[in-house]
Amino acid sequence: MENNKELMKETYKRMLEARAFEEKVSYFFSMGMIHGTTHLSVGQEASGVGACMALRADDYITSTHRGHSQVIGKGIDLNKMMAELMGKATGYCKGKGGSMHIADVNVGNLGANGVVGGGHGIAVGAALTQQMKSTGKIVLCFFGDGAANEGSFHEALNLASIWKLPVIFYCENNLYGMSTPFSKHMNIKDIADRAAAYGMPGYIVDGNDVVAVYDMVSEAAEYVRSGKGPVLIESKTYRWLGHSKSDANKYRTKEEIEDWKKKCPIKRYRNYLLEKGIFSDEELLDMEKKAKDDIKRAVEYAQNSPYPSLDTILEDVYA
Repeated sequence: MENNKELMKETYKRMLEARAFEEKVSYFFSMGMIHGTTHLSVGQEASGVGACMALRADDYITSTHRGHSQVIGKGIDLNKMMAELMGKATGYCKGKGGSMHIADVNVGNLGANGVVGGGHGIAVGAALTQQMKSTGKIVLCFFGDGAANEGSFHEALNLASIWKLPVIFYCENNLYGMSTPFSKHMNIKDIADRAAAYGMPGYIVDGNDVVAVYDMVSEAAEYVRSGKGPVLIESKTYRWLGHSKSDANKYRTKEEIEDWKKKCPIKRYRNYLLEKGIFSDEELLDMEKKAKDDIKRAVEYAQNSPYPSLDTILEDVYA
């Protein structure tokens, strides 16, 4: 990453957009302007964005219910995503999917999933397609630490390993499965250790260090693209906010949260860019302003968009 200034600029931009987008969404929920539910990934921007930046534009991802930073990292249209959360007809799912069902095949996003571990099988199927058609594309499957205990996790890793599929299983371990600490739902220190059981490499990366994430996923992408089979990566990170908007956050201390906020991935990357002399403070401030402006425009687009008309209520419904 160090030798590509434009890549570093775009990475910082997308991290800023992810943070600004979610802060705005959190505010709208608190004001009753967005309905349903949402799962925010504030504090996890380096993990989601960094992983996607390491992929080719035509590679695929399967996202999760906590996927805003993931799909923004993959280059999704902010206007359409904000419109979707506001239930507008111009949204990705015509306002009918909401926060947990953002998809855009045009940028390689096969869709977010409200089912814990729901992306595992989809990713394996997509990877099998790439292998059979010899497209040269790979798939990155996002999932959380809680999903690593689902049967789909074991089935997917086993089958992908047997068939040597071009898929990266990427676990964002934010230390809590809803309100359950990682230490209480697994009797191992590292999820990456499970890779050995399926004959694939397993790696651990600091999910708050976007450069480390980018480098790790780049290496893994080269490995799986060469036909050697899948890889499991565990990205250790932390969500600052609750599991969802209705989470009172009583299962962890304020001190713990504040300690992790000191490890803010955006501030960390900003300091890195300054210390390396890649960008000046003025240049970074300009990027930060532009990111906020991008979100402001997305809000205006969504607010000015129409709601779906009543006669479309049965469209896109399958039985």
